[in-house]
Amino acid sequence: MTIGATEQLGHRAPQVCRLVGITYRQLDYWARTDLLKPSLQAAKGSGSQRLYSFSDIVQLKVIKRLLDAGMSLTKIRSAIAILAEQLASDRPLADVTLLSDGSTIYAAHSEDELVDVFRRGQGVFGIAVGPVQAEVEGDLLELYSETAQPDAVADDPLARAEAT
Repeated sequence: MTIGATEQLGHRAPQVCRLVGITYRQLDYWARTDLLKPSLQAAKGSGSQRLYSFSDIVQLKVIKRLLDAGMSLTKIRSAIAILAEQLASDRPLADVTLLSDGSTIYAAHSEDELVDVFRRGQGVFGIAVGPVQAEVEGDLLELYSETAQPDAVADDPLARAEAT
């Protein structure tokens, strides 16, 4: 199965949690509080499933890395809102290279431009979105090579639990 084929199907919460390295509770909270909603299909009541796109997974993984770097969820939310406005984008975490020192987030729009998203200057380390995308592609290929049918609820206990 190719990445393009999985993109058309979308990815359900159990696979997204596994790929991003977060719990279902985190993913559910982030979707319900509008941190990052699934772009392919939102939950529509009990028993329905959210479907996430490849871009959604990349952005979720960036959020997870920012959390791992010491950023608070409040600051991440603020940065996403600021970047969405600055970039006029509905996927701001996929459209820019981010850097963080755990206290603030910087956006590199090009190799010549580094902007403190919160307007403060400090030392930084990088989270390049391109390599995160490549990592998610590799993880998706590995995930779907382990299962013949990526959308088979019967073979996935987490998906069965989510479907109930």
